[in-house]
Amino acid sequence: MSTDAAPGPRHDLPEADDFTRPYWDAAARGRLLLRRCADCGRAHHYPREFCPSCWAGEDRVSWEAASGRATLYTWSVIHRNDLPPFGGRVPYAAAVVDLAEGPRMMTEVVDCPYADLRIGMDLDVTFREAAEGVHVPVFRKAGPRP
Repeated sequence: MSTDAAPGPRHDLPEADDFTRPYWDAAARGRLLLRRCADCGRAHHYPREFCPSCWAGEDRVSWEAASGRATLYTWSVIHRNDLPPFGGRVPYAAAVVDLAEGPRMMTEVVDCPYADLRIGMDLDVTFREAAEGVHVPVFRKAGPRP
């Protein structure tokens, strides 16, 4: 009997569809997109076809490029995660960030010592290739702001 286990399902990959394809295509090119409502003016993330603030329909909500700037709202350093492929990446800093455009986003902070993480610290988006051709937004400590 073989002791080689088949790899489990990937829990970190998006399921892109026709609606979210522009988001994932932009991420593969190093751009973060948001959705903005023409009626109330609010931006939101994660992408939805309607506005979660005023419920305007999809004909009133459009894609726009985000600045890529954020501030750290909260984080937790994950030391154990049994879901593939997270177990191979521990420890990592799971985080919630406030995007400069207003929405709050779940993500990960990378390339920063955990002891340096501080609520309110400036962050910039970068992208990690999670699988061939699939890029996900993550954040790192920002350089000096102009």
